[in-house]
Amino acid sequence: MTSATKAPLELLGEFDAWLLAEGTHLRPFEVLGAHPGSLQGVSGTRFAVWAPNASRVSVVGDFNAWNGHSHPMQLHPACGVWERFVPGVQPGALYKYEVCSRSGEVLPARADPYALQAELRPATASVVSLLPAIVNPGAQRQAANALDAPVSIYEVHLGSWRRVTEDGNRWLNWDELADTLIPYAQDMGFTHLELLPISEHPFDGSWGYQPIGLYAPTSRFGAADGFSRLVQRCHAAGLGLILDWVPAHFPTDAHGLANFDGTHLYEYADPREGFHQDWNTLIYNLGRTEVRNFLVGNALYWLERFGVDGLRVDAVASMLYRDYSRNPGEWIPNVWGGRENLEAIDFLKRMNEVVGVQCPQAITLAEESTAYPAVSRPTYAGGLGFHYKWNMGWMHDTLSYMARDPIYRQHHQGEMSFSLVYAFNENFVLPISHDEVVHGKGSLLTKMPGDRWQQLANVRAYLGYMWGHPGKKLLFMGCEFAQEREWNHDQSLDWHLLNEPAHAGVQRLVRDLNTLYRATPALYQQDFVPQGFEWIDHSDAAHSVLGFVRHGLDARTFTLVVCHFTPQVQAGYRLGVPQPGGYREVLNTDSTYYGGSNVGTPFGMAQAEPIPWHGQPYSILITLPPLATVFFTWSA
Repeated sequence: MTSATKAPLELLGEFDAWLLAEGTHLRPFEVLGAHPGSLQGVSGTRFAVWAPNASRVSVVGDFNAWNGHSHPMQLHPACGVWERFVPGVQPGALYKYEVCSRSGEVLPARADPYALQAELRPATASVVSLLPAIVNPGAQRQAANALDAPVSIYEVHLGSWRRVTEDGNRWLNWDELADTLIPYAQDMGFTHLELLPISEHPFDGSWGYQPIGLYAPTSRFGAADGFSRLVQRCHAAGLGLILDWVPAHFPTDAHGLANFDGTHLYEYADPREGFHQDWNTLIYNLGRTEVRNFLVGNALYWLERFGVDGLRVDAVASMLYRDYSRNPGEWIPNVWGGRENLEAIDFLKRMNEVVGVQCPQAITLAEESTAYPAVSRPTYAGGLGFHYKWNMGWMHDTLSYMARDPIYRQHHQGEMSFSLVYAFNENFVLPISHDEVVHGKGSLLTKMPGDRWQQLANVRAYLGYMWGHPGKKLLFMGCEFAQEREWNHDQSLDWHLLNEPAHAGVQRLVRDLNTLYRATPALYQQDFVPQGFEWIDHSDAAHSVLGFVRHGLDARTFTLVVCHFTPQVQAGYRLGVPQPGGYREVLNTDSTYYGGSNVGTPFGMAQAEPIPWHGQPYSILITLPPLATVFFTWSA
């Protein structure tokens, strides 16, 4: 994809002004911000910014020695937008807005909320940049995101996936990431990459979750057009790309959105509504049409102008409830006296509706940790309109179970089976995300009990269970080779661990799980309907065994999954099965190839006998390896 060429410009017209004021301008980034071009034959840049309560706004930059008296802007009172064409300003120029409040106070210079590029921190100026050209979506991308498609997501923080240690521990740039990350994810069998937020953010330690430049790909990895190339190369390799997107809150930095024109323009004025206590950030006032416009337009910007495949919306739970993480008296009820944030609910529905109409090839995914109903159901059916919801309950329960010593797991069998009570209420993604391997939680490996062999076996068994369980998959970087230490955003993953056979074995397992998953329709075609899942037995808590069947649309084929979460070998274990015929091991997480002990059913094959068991008409005798998950395919 190439950037758009500079085109003839027009000053803000009445129709655009009306749409902006009404909050129905789907693409406000086309008229607000800095747009290079020509006006009446003169080359330059048109600047436009929403600041309705300012007494004066000027554009300042390296082209006028940052002098606020050089280029004052003109106000469009109907929509509160200030505008100015500045001759001679070309892409690459640095700029900000000097804003005076109603009282005449000159506020700290503001970065452009609609800037398409920004300086590298700690510098904070916006950079004049060309609007990227629209990316034409293909039917292949829409099919890859479908509910009945295999979706296995590799979650990545670009600043710490790999670093160049011999060059001052620097970040890889966009093209270096494309050269290394894309082939790696492709080789590992993932279908999608998901990137922690790449919108410009001032503080590395926020991982992008406190963005200021919502329209600007971070300058940490190079110019914005480099991100365009990364997306293009992902698609050429058959990978989808999902961005973490943060419409819930923004930081208080002086050059950002806070108190933008001397008033609480983007945020709620009352801190009981507008200040997020957990993160010391500000909450968007989603009751303002212009703020909703800013955010909905931003969603379309990433999907249309870069061609990303989806947006994973961060912290949805914090948006839905006015009392989220607040004590009594610290929040304001809605107009009906309830705790729901009606403005945020309306915003999320509108965003999903607009994306659904304008970008039907794309998906939205909600990080939502409560029991709010119908998150991934259409808005016309009373839902929020997301395509997918993260299953935080599954993650919490199963990791709690896996952290227990196997001798105690028999008392907590329900932590592994309870998710099937509600598995089909939403279109779930099973997430093992960055949040589970940071802030003192330890790595996935160190959550596991036992000696090192048992810890690694537990990881392998757990990953096998996850890939067999209904729902799409998400795995944070480093978990695919059982990183030992907790994730640190300031340094590269511990790739040297792959020199150790045990860690290389876990990596091979994840690659083979993805390969099996993508080649086995029964494991993904019916993730979200009860017909896709059948318990064989979840009651054998004494042996910590789970057995279930996954069904595809073809009733003649199915996959049997058996999980065993104790370190004792169980030989001659009888398991009910639905059909006569042969049951062949196709993946065993205890294989020596993955670092296991190579225990399994003799010859990797079990023949069904007409002995009813577990409520099934037939049964097989198998050998359960220690701390392992085994996949069987059936043949008549």
